[in-house]
Amino acid sequence: MTDLETVRTLLGREQGLVVISTLRADGTIQASLVNAGVLDHPGTGEPTLALVTYGPVKLANLRARPQVTLTVRSGWSWATVEGTAELVGPDDTDPERLRLLLREVFVAAGGTHDDWDEYDRVMLEQGRTAVLVRPARIYGT
Repeated sequence: MTDLETVRTLLGREQGLVVISTLRADGTIQASLVNAGVLDHPGTGEPTLALVTYGPVKLANLRARPQVTLTVRSGWSWATVEGTAELVGPDDTDPERLRLLLREVFVAAGGTHDDWDEYDRVMLEQGRTAVLVRPARIYGT
């Protein structure tokens, strides 16, 4: 049985790289490569797959249609998480909560930083948004 612990293990082998697929308004799929990690949801405490993004296409798709699929692979082992995205960005919460959440997601995805003030500045400047995915279905090998 594949679960978020399996996903976390695979993410650790692949520097947190996952393919995220969102649904465009015309019903076609938009896919891209991002870094993700597993962390406890800041509101519910439930394990959640999370990433940080700023791409206008991805964010527009997720705001309009929050269904999302993420796939991680390492060698021939893989896991897919299907779920609903919750966005936490500059328009969704207070700046301090967002600053801390973006750091938490970055670290969960395997990131490290030598200058957190610089990291915070860039995240704010780029209007980065945290994407928290509540898994509805997890499957793989």
